[in-house]
Amino acid sequence: MATDGVSLSLKLPCVFSPKSRQYLAVCAQDGRLRVWNTDSKTLHQEYVPSAHLSATCTCVAWGPCRTVKEGPQRKKRKSEAAQVEEKADLLAMGTAAGTVLIYSTAKGSLHCTLDGGHSGGVNCVHWHPEDSLLYSGSDDTNIVEWDLQTGKTRSKWKADRAAVTSLCVSPDGKLLLSAGHVIKMWDLETKEVYRKFTGHSTAVTTLRFATTRPPDSNGLYFLSGAAHDRLLSVWQVREDGKDKNSVVSFTLTDEPQHVDLITSSSKEEAVRLAVVCKDGQLHLFEHFLNGPCKKPLSPSCSVQMSDTKESPMPIPLLAAALGADPRSVLLAYGNYLQPVMENAEINTAERHVCLARDLKTNLSLSMETTVSKVKTPIVNAKSKVLIPGLPGHKAPVVSAPQGTEKRKKDAGNKEMSIAERLGEIDLEASSSQKGAPKATASLQTDNYAVLLMQGLESKDANILNKVFQTRKEVEIKKTVARLPLPAVIPLVEELTTRLQGNPLVACMMVRWLKAVLVHHTSYLASLPDLVTQLGVLYHMIESRVKMFHKLTKLHGKLHLLTTQVRGLKSSLKLFFFFFFLSQHWEEEEAMQEDEGDEEDEDPDSRTEPKANGDEDMEHENESEEE
Repeated sequence: MATDGVSLSLKLPCVFSPKSRQYLAVCAQDGRLRVWNTDSKTLHQEYVPSAHLSATCTCVAWGPCRTVKEGPQRKKRKSEAAQVEEKADLLAMGTAAGTVLIYSTAKGSLHCTLDGGHSGGVNCVHWHPEDSLLYSGSDDTNIVEWDLQTGKTRSKWKADRAAVTSLCVSPDGKLLLSAGHVIKMWDLETKEVYRKFTGHSTAVTTLRFATTRPPDSNGLYFLSGAAHDRLLSVWQVREDGKDKNSVVSFTLTDEPQHVDLITSSSKEEAVRLAVVCKDGQLHLFEHFLNGPCKKPLSPSCSVQMSDTKESPMPIPLLAAALGADPRSVLLAYGNYLQPVMENAEINTAERHVCLARDLKTNLSLSMETTVSKVKTPIVNAKSKVLIPGLPGHKAPVVSAPQGTEKRKKDAGNKEMSIAERLGEIDLEASSSQKGAPKATASLQTDNYAVLLMQGLESKDANILNKVFQTRKEVEIKKTVARLPLPAVIPLVEELTTRLQGNPLVACMMVRWLKAVLVHHTSYLASLPDLVTQLGVLYHMIESRVKMFHKLTKLHGKLHLLTTQVRGLKSSLKLFFFFFFLSQHWEEEEAMQEDEGDEEDEDPDSRTEPKANGDEDMEHENESEEE
């Protein structure tokens, strides 16, 4: 919101307790549950779930009021027993890890944990008005019926092809509404589809029954609101089954974020409706549901809040609850960390009402009252406090202890800081590499959606570098899938800036960009200013695609050149081989010729003595003849 000082406006669960509206339950972005007392305007309780950073709370629903035994009490008389007041006690919280936590405000601790029913994140929870049953819808497209007495699943069935984003049980406890893109009405006894309603193009986020009449009398109505939709549609459950289109539409300034209504029990009784939109405005409606209405209905009164500065800034409204008096409305405004509760008297005769409040003074007062109820003595600068020890030593002024005794006991259990969690991510990345020594990581998670959100909000390069170094495709897909929609555009902008850097980093960023386009294409296509927001990425991709053709040509030429060089090297090797071989052959032939010449010279020398001997013999013969 505007006053939160963050760039991303996220829808956080914020619900008033039923009937008395005594408590306001808020699930913060860090996963902590804070229960505020609307009477004293102070923090009543705070609960920190284990592993709250990896499994954030996605939805909250108060259970029906019941009698709570807070401890051993004396036996009451019959007259006193009849005056026992039922209080809101149990609070159901769905988490992104697929579990459902049941928190008890009377005990101030976790009542039980419901797990094993969903394989995806829980998107919605809703209580049965009479029985101790709870219904939950998840990303795994299933609806689970939980039995709180045993803490186990009572039944489970597939609701739709898409994720179940909203649930609502009828006031009589016989019908159940579930919605993704299609709204289905189930018979809880047979678990079969009773009716189907189509009319929303995006995921349905709000389902509420508007009347308490039975469906057989054509008097059962319910309303629905969807993401990025500025209309609340009212549907009629007809006996003849001709209920394909909505009968009434309420116009809003933005998509609905919190809806509160007072149901109608007859045609003569109007339905009162209070809707807080995403832009921080409150719209009040009052209408008699008796058949279709052609034109969309505008709000009877719109409420805005602003501060008291010279140039007033708007203060966002978080939630609103209608009272018995039509002019009385319980408001929660400011920010989620420190909301301000106020019972405001609104003049509904005016179409537009602007309430001016000094938000800083209200915050400072509420912060001082929420620290502790223990009063500390005011020590002046002139006064001296005598304590055992050295003379002249001044005693330090001890501030009031913060928190309860229970929190002191749990002080030994230190939570992991963000730096330690980033270290665990480093450990997982190093252990996944080949040849790295195996190390045991204490952080077990399959996505880093919360860390990525914190890095995008704070623009911390260290956190973003640690998250983006993940190379597992499954973890990247789950992280992007569980990322809220307002964080998609900042993620795309961060990826665009990183794609323009080092090519090795760009290769890793392409995996993240692919996951974003696979999971959030429909959301990106629905944005009106998509061309201006993604213009840089489009031009960069277009320029690189044009360069890709030239690079492929260059790659082909280089490949041809390298193959020719390799062939030339092999031919040179063969040439030199045959050259040396021919030289060797020539040397051998020369050697053989030399040996032949020597042999030719030897027979000549042998014939000479023979010739001399012949001459001698001739001389001897001549002498004998004489």
